[in-house]
Amino acid sequence: MAFHLGHTLVIANPVAQSGAGAEGADFVRGALERYDSATDGFTVRLTTGPGNATQLARAANGYDSVLALGGDGVIHEVVNGLMKIDVGRRPRLGIIPLGSGNDYARTLGMAADSPAQSLGQIFGGVARRVDLGLVNGTYFDETLSFGVDAAIALDTMERRQRGGAHGTRLFMASGFDVIRHELRSWPFVARFDDEEVRGRSLVFAVQVGPTYGGGFPICPNADPRDGRLDVCHSAGDPSRATALLTFVKARFGAHTHSRYLRFRTARKLVVDFEGEPPCQADGERVAGSHFEVECEHRALEVIWPTWRL
Repeated sequence: MAFHLGHTLVIANPVAQSGAGAEGADFVRGALERYDSATDGFTVRLTTGPGNATQLARAANGYDSVLALGGDGVIHEVVNGLMKIDVGRRPRLGIIPLGSGNDYARTLGMAADSPAQSLGQIFGGVARRVDLGLVNGTYFDETLSFGVDAAIALDTMERRQRGGAHGTRLFMASGFDVIRHELRSWPFVARFDDEEVRGRSLVFAVQVGPTYGGGFPICPNADPRDGRLDVCHSAGDPSRATALLTFVKARFGAHTHSRYLRFRTARKLVVDFEGEPPCQADGERVAGSHFEVECEHRALEVIWPTWRL
């Protein structure tokens, strides 16, 4: 039996994938018109700039489903908009991933960069409640990071905007440059639930799902439904050569035995940095030196595919 979306809002980024988002939005509009039994009517809205997807999702009262078409940034904005709606009236989320990293798509098992396949997965999907992270009032669905890994993610965004390149190859190129030329650690004090940890951080990633950077399984055991955040942070100051080697290993999940990395889970953590490190949540810049982070257990209903590619 096909999943019934009810009254549906499609929020699409027309410039995703260098303009492929507009074509994707047209495809979704046509598909929903053809398969009119899948909805109780639908509306398609194209975003006009940063933050607009959040505004559109926040105003989605009265809808049963909101479909986000675009990359991780648009999904992040839609999630934050939906979370402004009272839980009893909050629409469920479906994603049609069309972006550079598509890490949330990996976590859910959604087909990336193929609106036809991902919409087919939605039509045949099930609704499940999933966890979200919350940092200083901002929600994240996949990743929050500080230090070098955040600097790489932010640099990747800037490079993509300049040149249109995307994907894991771009993240690798950015990573090599940042590690070679901007490598530094940040002193921190963190409380993971009831455990206090002090150290210096090159890498500090807080994950809802396993991957960031277009498929780097930084916390390979992260589960978006277990009520806990997975954390990978560095301990000590490795040499530049060791940092580069660890970065390459992380691409294939072979970094987990590094003596410079620590892995743990927590429901809540509070971290204070000496200075203001680079910080990003789902690719969006976050400013500050004091961060209060928690897992919002099964906070959002998401359409999950019953078949994966």
